[in-house]
Amino acid sequence: MNKKKEKTERKKFELPHIFVLLTAIILFCAIATWILPAGEFDRTVNEIGTEVVIPGTYHQVESTPVGIFDAIKAIYHGMLNGSDVIFFVFIAYASIGLMISTGAFNGLVAGLLKILKGKTRAVIIPIFILVLGCASSTIGVFEEAFPFIPIFVGISIALGYDAIVGLAIVALGTGLGYSGAVMNPFTVGTAQSIAGVPQMSGSGFRIICHLTMIVIASAFTIRYALKVQGDSSKSLVHGDSFQHLSMNPDDIEKHSFGIREKSILAILAVGIAVIVWGTKFKGWYFEDLSCAFLIMGLASSLIMGWGPNTIAKKVAKSFSEIAVACMMIGFARGILVVLQNGHIIDTVVYALSIPLSKLPGWIGGEAMLIVQSFLNFLIPSGSGQAVTSMPIMAPLADLCGISRQVAVLAFQFGDGLSNILWPTAMTPIMCGIAGVKMDKWWKFFVPLFLLLLLTQSVLIAIASLIW
Repeated sequence: MNKKKEKTERKKFELPHIFVLLTAIILFCAIATWILPAGEFDRTVNEIGTEVVIPGTYHQVESTPVGIFDAIKAIYHGMLNGSDVIFFVFIAYASIGLMISTGAFNGLVAGLLKILKGKTRAVIIPIFILVLGCASSTIGVFEEAFPFIPIFVGISIALGYDAIVGLAIVALGTGLGYSGAVMNPFTVGTAQSIAGVPQMSGSGFRIICHLTMIVIASAFTIRYALKVQGDSSKSLVHGDSFQHLSMNPDDIEKHSFGIREKSILAILAVGIAVIVWGTKFKGWYFEDLSCAFLIMGLASSLIMGWGPNTIAKKVAKSFSEIAVACMMIGFARGILVVLQNGHIIDTVVYALSIPLSKLPGWIGGEAMLIVQSFLNFLIPSGSGQAVTSMPIMAPLADLCGISRQVAVLAFQFGDGLSNILWPTAMTPIMCGIAGVKMDKWWKFFVPLFLLLLLTQSVLIAIASLIW
């Protein structure tokens, strides 16, 4: 057998199963707790009641290295730590599953297929990225958008694209919404408060940043979608099964779209409006949101005339489909548990802040963007990253001779986009819901991430000149 044939017969490299990958990261972080010194910043409560880091107070504390037994236990504690998100995803996914199984979305897609022909169908990509982006930019929608992933995956497949396009619509909408946030209270609101700059200040430029990134991301996704539409073998998930999410275009075009189906879509529209209202004005979180989604799903089932056993069987089926994705949340939270128990998060933040203080002003904002993107691997919570890093980054901005607004912008750029890149953030969860392998998502997204990172660097350079 010649070498050329041997090469073709070699097994292709395959990314380890997500559980293997996340467990490896947990063990790596546990090893790091034996190598890196444990340390902490002193913290205080600011005038708006938020606990923040006090700059210049980093000090070493007693080392608390995480052993192998405690590292494995971190998976269990991660499940407990992420239980609110896990149960929300279970309930919301099952509720949306009930709505999907009514066929209402098939009827909606039938209407789209009649109106949009050929390449014009791609217009749904920027429209829905913008809609989700506005929700994320204003009221901080992220996990709340997870239940809509299967809807967009099904619609994208029916329109001749693939599951990656459907996933990209939700992931890019939410990720860019956080990156270009105007009044997201969890990220830019918290960061501006800590930095001591007026709330909503710089919103005009932030809107420009958001729209710029949406245009670039939409163009990139449309280009890929049209390539797949022209030749399905070009799809990064070609050969993978999405039978439980896909909608057959031939069946859909003949699908009825009567009063029942329209009523279910009306329930969805009203439900989303109620969720936005509750989140914005009543402070609803996962408990209330889960209830809202469950009511939407049950109301849709009653309209279809389904009995209790039929509803229960459909819910059980959805639970089994989403179980792996929900387990990923616990594994990812386990990484954070190890870092917290080993007291090395503040050590890493402090180490990263030292070289930043030595940089000239013209490059300080760019360096902050890189640092914040990396920190999101360690602290995947937007508000958590804000209260940990901004008390350090804001004074550093003064030392570098740049505006604190630039420091806030670097924070939200770094926090938002990397949420759909790092395995410790939202990436494995969203991929699990969509049924897309994470390595295939990375093949699609990493080139776009680098392009958007370059765009963000240019936008920060412009911000440094105008602020």
